[in-house]
Amino acid sequence: MTKEIIINHTPQETRVAVLEDSIVTELYHEREKGVVGNIYKGRVLKVLPGMESAFVDIGLEKASFLYIDDVLQDFSVYDDYDDDNGGRPDFGQDSSSRREKRPPIDQLLKEGQEILVQVSKGPIGTKGARITGHISLPGRNLVFMPTMDNVGVSRQIYDVAERQRLKGIVNSLKPDNTGFIIRTVAEGRAEEEFRSDINFLLSLWDSILLKYTDSSAPVEVYNDLSITFRVIRDLLSRDVRRLVVDDDQEFKAVKKFLKTYLPRYASIAEFYRRRDPIFDHYGIDEVIDRAMSQKVWLKSGGYLVINQTEALTAVDVNTGRYVGKASHEDTIFKTNLEAVEEIVYQLKLRNIGGIIIIDFIDMESTQNRQRVYQSLKDELKNDKARSKILQISEIGLVEMTRKRDRDNLERLLSSPCPYCNGTARIKSLPTVAFDLFREIKRIRQQSRQPMSLTVNVHPDVADYLLVDEGPFMEKLQADMGQRITVRSIESFHHEQFEIFEF
Repeated sequence: MTKEIIINHTPQETRVAVLEDSIVTELYHEREKGVVGNIYKGRVLKVLPGMESAFVDIGLEKASFLYIDDVLQDFSVYDDYDDDNGGRPDFGQDSSSRREKRPPIDQLLKEGQEILVQVSKGPIGTKGARITGHISLPGRNLVFMPTMDNVGVSRQIYDVAERQRLKGIVNSLKPDNTGFIIRTVAEGRAEEEFRSDINFLLSLWDSILLKYTDSSAPVEVYNDLSITFRVIRDLLSRDVRRLVVDDDQEFKAVKKFLKTYLPRYASIAEFYRRRDPIFDHYGIDEVIDRAMSQKVWLKSGGYLVINQTEALTAVDVNTGRYVGKASHEDTIFKTNLEAVEEIVYQLKLRNIGGIIIIDFIDMESTQNRQRVYQSLKDELKNDKARSKILQISEIGLVEMTRKRDRDNLERLLSSPCPYCNGTARIKSLPTVAFDLFREIKRIRQQSRQPMSLTVNVHPDVADYLLVDEGPFMEKLQADMGQRITVRSIESFHHEQFEIFEF
């Protein structure tokens, strides 16, 4: 299997797609810099003993949520940190021991107390960020956990001898009272690469602690990488054949990053020079459009209906146009079996998490139900997000959960529909505007000489273009040498626009 990483960068957003054998398997969007992975010095606002949790102000719009299992029990270690002698905090017992002996949360935290926390899940919908006191700092080969004292190995490294070799190297290099997780990409790496990673991460931790002691809450003390560089850090491996970037400045930054931290991969970076937009060329925009649809067709003629709600996601399997060639039971079984692969693919592509209910077509055969269930379990083994799955019921229902750490694709690219009081969704104003910009770019590439453009859009989109995107519109006109006139059409749908050349 060969992989390609395709990066579409504009001033408004960065879009990253991962292709495996030319099939889009993962999508990442970033419009505003995310907060997951950032570290803050926060102030406890309210302690809730009945919920074993607390609300903490870290400087974001909504208060963040801290559960008792994520509370570091002795925050005074930060005050005892001594940079002059290179001393490192001693966090004591591991998490399982703490859970057995933990006191009530109101004995661990007090209102007004300042604490060091990291965002583990970003704000989703009306919920604030989820935070933890157990910090983790990802490097290329290792994840540093300064609040732990152990070494773990990625479950994606299967060879027992290699796991033991890697563990032995890291145990011999790491300082006492520190923890590390060996990442999948570290398989086969030499000791010197781990030494370099450890030194870098320890130095980074030192700088975070110094900023913590010198700052007043709430304040950010560490900002994680942008989506482009997080993907490079986390996903670049030997099976990645190409890393393609369509923006000149972003490409130069990527090349510099690779030469500094990952020189062995510098040669696979390519600057995209074709005239057609990069996501058009690789067929990625078409995949995104399909991923925004509720109905997904199967090759056999069956289809899935995917409905996402606040509480859960329901996936319904239907035979559709597929009539089979043998018995009715065989037709149902083959449709369900085909649906399994597509369901797991859609969960990963759309980044669907939380509670998921899959309604397979009812099968009379217990053996067939078990085979469909086992097939689903096998497909989920290739999913990096952790999941739990219950046995398929007699009526064909499967209940499962999938780890959710950021907004799914639908929530990211759409907003509640104003025509139906939020019961359905349409593309958000930024999404419509960026679609429009991309269409203007296509027209510009096809035109032989500069021409004036008139754009007809819904009034809300017109306001967004002229106010929020006013500076970019001016720059776009200057770059194109064309005047762009925006006309507000009351009767237009929010997603509708027209472009005329004069």
